Amino acid sequence: MAADLATPPVGEPRRPRNAGRLRPFRRLLVANRGEIACRVIHAARSLGLYTIAVYSAADRNARHVTLADESHELGAAQPGASYLNLDALMTLATRVGAQALHPGYGFLSEDPRLPEACDARGIVFVGPDADAMRALGNKAAAKHVARSAGVPCLGEPLDGDPATRDDALAVIAERTGYPVMIKAAAGGGGRGMRRVDEPRALADAVAEARAEALAGFGDDQLLIEPWITDARHVEIQVLADGHGNVLHLGERDCSTQRRHQKILEEAPAPGVDDALRGRMGEAAVALARSVGYVGAGTVEFLLREDGRFHFLEMNTRLQVEHPVTEAVTGIDLVCWQLRIARGERLDFTQADVRITGHAIEARLCAEDPSQDFLPASGPIASWQFPTLPGLRVDHGLARPAQVSPFYDSMIAKLIAHGETREIARARLATALRDTRLHGPATNRSFLLDCLDHPRFAAAQLNTQWLAEAMPSLQDDPVGTRAWAVAAALWVDSLSTGHGIMAGLSPTATGPGARLDLQCGEVRRTVAVSWRAGIDGTREADVRLDAVEHRLCWRAGSNRICVDGSTLCTDFTRRGDLAWLGLDGRDRRFERHTGLERGDTVAGADGMIEAPMHGRIAGVEVAVGAAVEPGRLLMTIEAMKIAHRIEAPLAGVVAECLVAPDHQVTPGTLLMRIEPLPSKEPQ
Repeated sequence: MAADLATPPVGEPRRPRNAGRLRPFRRLLVANRGEIACRVIHAARSLGLYTIAVYSAADRNARHVTLADESHELGAAQPGASYLNLDALMTLATRVGAQALHPGYGFLSEDPRLPEACDARGIVFVGPDADAMRALGNKAAAKHVARSAGVPCLGEPLDGDPATRDDALAVIAERTGYPVMIKAAAGGGGRGMRRVDEPRALADAVAEARAEALAGFGDDQLLIEPWITDARHVEIQVLADGHGNVLHLGERDCSTQRRHQKILEEAPAPGVDDALRGRMGEAAVALARSVGYVGAGTVEFLLREDGRFHFLEMNTRLQVEHPVTEAVTGIDLVCWQLRIARGERLDFTQADVRITGHAIEARLCAEDPSQDFLPASGPIASWQFPTLPGLRVDHGLARPAQVSPFYDSMIAKLIAHGETREIARARLATALRDTRLHGPATNRSFLLDCLDHPRFAAAQLNTQWLAEAMPSLQDDPVGTRAWAVAAALWVDSLSTGHGIMAGLSPTATGPGARLDLQCGEVRRTVAVSWRAGIDGTREADVRLDAVEHRLCWRAGSNRICVDGSTLCTDFTRRGDLAWLGLDGRDRRFERHTGLERGDTVAGADGMIEAPMHGRIAGVEVAVGAAVEPGRLLMTIEAMKIAHRIEAPLAGVVAECLVAPDHQVTPGTLLMRIEPLPSKEPQ
């Protein structure tokens, strides 16, 4: 149970604009897309509001478009022309008669110009006012506010604005002591963050962080903090109305991160007792009071093993992981955002907040763990989420579904709630295993491995545990059993019910077929003898190399028996591509029909191609420059992440075919490197 906190204001708290005013509205514009737009629309409709969706050219058939009462196209597919286009958004909001606007998260949700634009047009903004956003939107400025409110902070105070100068950063790093963490002052999400272990690595790290921060947030200001090895990332959810009531709804642990990006979040945080929860809650409430905060917000802390905690930042919006707080408190945060925006008072006190059970959320993303988590995009061939007790799924998928290369890689969130942490963990793992999502590569298998890892199961968490466990999590060879299941189901998908359709090579040992399949970089020939029974049963004997497997299953079932063991499976085929989910692991198979493909290393001939959809964020070498293997050539920004394109060989840059801000697709020729002539043996 959360402690009852009667926290007095620190100093003279700022009074928010429109404080205490009733501002009724009915027509709500949802200025976002995907799962969060769907979430807001559901909450708004439960309150009887009329919902208006906006969409880009890439999202014309998206789910949020059909869920809303009406919808309007905002602009082209690129975020800058649509969801990030403030002028277009406000022009449309005025034209359609929107009385209120919910920003969701991401895009313009933390841009103070948005609430200002809404105020100027008499539109209610669902969130804090612009002054509160500005006070907390910059990490360096927010630390000044936090210190004034008595909130413990990490690192030393910055006088004036020294963090804009490289020489000042070097001095601060020296005083702080290595290792240090460089952060972008104007943003988050892991962008513009670098760990630096020694002075000689600082200059390069600062340059990379500045470039990433400028591209992502339009501001290259940086700050430096000491690196804390034993820290956990724990955040406090706050909720404040316009009548001076500020409460906290407990904490979430977001320590399971990959490259400073959260992938698993949970509430409550393991090991946090009522006393510590109360202290952190007091600090979060004091900070929110000091700036006259109104709405839902999140105060993020680093929590150390000895119970000390340090302020990181405050997110002046709804968080992606808000469902875990809703699950354990029973409080609908989005409904309360809307009610507070109308001028209503919170109808419960801090003492009324109760934490019941445990909830864990997994972010299911379109990315390929086997390719260093390269973002993936394209059509989704098939998808289905399970219906299980204690499970909530937030997604924005329509039918047919598409993962766009222009936006965040997150496809869906799966949230499991249970009486204990172990029940929630087991339920979430079951839900992920029973999820079908075939098309672009996803991190489903990786999420399952994280949930099943002994450190996560035992709640031995800090922000580094996943990086330390990464080598074992990425060791995932495709066993012969997966090949056998893929081949048998492939043949079954081509069957007439009593025999094999034409187009497959016959086996040398009787009725059946021979398939030439490729999975990842491995290519194999698989022989299948397939038999159909009159009651819908199927049997197959599969041979690959010197290994044989016997399989049996029933048509339409998601269970298959392999050598006496029953496995959960799902299979989708589209032409010469197929996707196999086997016990929660996803595989993509390609069938070859005679055309051979060279097994060359990408770029080994000096032709550098784009591995993904994205925007050229920067070109680091000029034509005529000599490069060595591993030299940074350029960066591509895809789904909000900057990806390095490095030289695969030594040579001279002969041609550069792109420039910053160019949009590229997979296979686009970016640069040509003339290889250095090989030295002949003497």
